[in-house]
Amino acid sequence: MKPRLAVLIAFLTLLTFGARAQAVDLLLVLAVDASGSVNPERFELQKHGYAEAFRDPRVLEAITAGSRHTIAVTMVQWTGPRLHAQTVDWMHVSDAESATTLATAIDQSTRRLFGGGTSLSGAIDYSMELLAANPVKAARRVIDVSGDGSNNGGRPASDARDAAVKAGVTINGLPIAWIEPDLASYYRDNVIGGFGAFVVGIDSYDNFADAIINKLVTEIAGTTPPRLASTDPR
Repeated sequence: MKPRLAVLIAFLTLLTFGARAQAVDLLLVLAVDASGSVNPERFELQKHGYAEAFRDPRVLEAITAGSRHTIAVTMVQWTGPRLHAQTVDWMHVSDAESATTLATAIDQSTRRLFGGGTSLSGAIDYSMELLAANPVKAARRVIDVSGDGSNNGGRPASDARDAAVKAGVTINGLPIAWIEPDLASYYRDNVIGGFGAFVVGIDSYDNFADAIINKLVTEIAGTTPPRLASTDPR
């Protein structure tokens, strides 16, 4: 290899690594329920709600207000204890263009899972693996869990929650209580945790889009409205 070419390749590699290792304000895992209770229509409402949120100017304003003006986001689908799929790879969002790119990637992602139980603990544990494998430094690390049922597989959700919180990760919840009316209370007691953790409970998939916009603005800004805060910060 010619010396100049070798230098150029080394330089480009350094730039690529530097971009990947760039510090961000927030590492955010969006963990989306794909269990058997979520039919195709409800799944699309859930997924499209996240996509529309990243097209909303309020979410972008929250992102650019951070000290580094950048967050990194990935999306996963989850069902049973060992059934997970990363459907949108880590993407940096710092402006309208990158936010639109993420929204499009979410919209174009396909459903990979269709049943296998509801393991919130598995969703948390898998999200923790993704956070641990990401070399990007972040001021905060958050797992955003949406789902329509309580944990029925794998270890207790509270055990996974406690391990995540011990590692410095915050878990916020978006329980969709169309099957289980008290699901928001279950999420408060067993799923969310960490600094400023909160729940946004909704009663229908039709309300998902509006709820997730408000939730992401709060999440990205790193503030917690008192009415949403967990009574047990752990």
